[in-house]
Amino acid sequence: MGTGRTGRSTAAVTTAEQGWEQFFRYGPYGLLGLATVVSAMSADLIMGRTGMYVAGALVPVALVLQLWWSRIRHRPAGRSWASAYFVVRTVLAFVLTWTNPFFSMFALLGYFDAARLLSRRTARVGMLATAVTMAGSQCGSGFPPDTLMNWTAFGILLALHSTLVLVFAQLDTRQAEQARTQLDTIDELESANARLEQALAENAGLHAQLLVQAREAGVADERSRLAAEIHDTIAQGLTGIIAQLQVVTSTAESDPALARVHLDRAAALARHSLGEARRSVSNLVPAALAHDDLPEALGKTVASWAERTGVRAECTVTGTAEPLHDEVGSTLLRIAEEALSNVGRHSGATRVGVTLSFMGDEVTLDVRDDGCGFDPVALPPYRGSDGFGLGGMRARAERMAGAVVVESEPGNGAAVCARVPLVPQR
Repeated sequence: MGTGRTGRSTAAVTTAEQGWEQFFRYGPYGLLGLATVVSAMSADLIMGRTGMYVAGALVPVALVLQLWWSRIRHRPAGRSWASAYFVVRTVLAFVLTWTNPFFSMFALLGYFDAARLLSRRTARVGMLATAVTMAGSQCGSGFPPDTLMNWTAFGILLALHSTLVLVFAQLDTRQAEQARTQLDTIDELESANARLEQALAENAGLHAQLLVQAREAGVADERSRLAAEIHDTIAQGLTGIIAQLQVVTSTAESDPALARVHLDRAAALARHSLGEARRSVSNLVPAALAHDDLPEALGKTVASWAERTGVRAECTVTGTAEPLHDEVGSTLLRIAEEALSNVGRHSGATRVGVTLSFMGDEVTLDVRDDGCGFDPVALPPYRGSDGFGLGGMRARAERMAGAVVVESEPGNGAAVCARVPLVPQR
């Protein structure tokens, strides 16, 4: 909208300048011609024979003067001749008006272009000289006044014209200042619009760059999510299947019934892993949470893990259980699965305790074991969302604005504590 207003203002100023340019180009010829025609028609009434001769000689001079000025007024040298042109034309107009008052129509030009042709100091003098010519043409007897009454009329008219000159000069000064202010404002608006357009172009570039970065971040986040899901579901399932098949291989001949049990467990793990893989691709909640809430799903997960590994494990729920948002439940369940998987692979524990606590505005999950423990300082540095195991657990908790803390020392077991905000199910 600012650009439209600026364009219209600039167009209005340009149109006004073009209109005045046409007047100063053709107006003097028209006024001189009109004054000459009217003076010729009234010559018998106003002008004597001498006046006719003088006017007949000066009108061509005025015409030549105007033709000369039309040719040089736009040239650089024309500026230095502007004052001389105005003075000569004013003198010619004064003499012509002396011969016939109707030539005051030609003298009238002094009111319009004095400010253009003369300096600010001499412009009012030029207009006052024009006022003398105009007052003399209107006093009744022409120049010079021949009676006291005509002199009185001349004085009154001169005072009136001089007052008007001063008033219009003041108005012209204000108008010029307003025009300069308007042009300065237009320039500022155009500059501001140019800066705005540049800023919009830069913002468009930044927006496109942010879209690319957001798309790349989304792809990277989805890859990380799928990698974590594969590690927490398919990889653990395959590990369990391998363990069950190893038992089948070692007991197939000595105890076919036990081998069959482990073979059935391997098949069940394979089906469960396949289902989890499909759910991970579809970004659905874990199968354990499809029909149960988190306490029930966690209890079943702990019991299933204990049955597979032969490690005694207990699940305890404290506080008032509340239905949780799917993402919160999935995060805590995946952390519990990863923590139990780490216990089974590394700790050599004989007992594990899993505690789910509802504590006002947050939910905590504690997984403790009596295994061999480790030195947390010796672990590789955490890299944000990178890695699996403890890094993966931390990354999952941080996506929910939570945190994971690990406490352990060699020979005294380990404890993993995850805290996330309690976001109720919608």
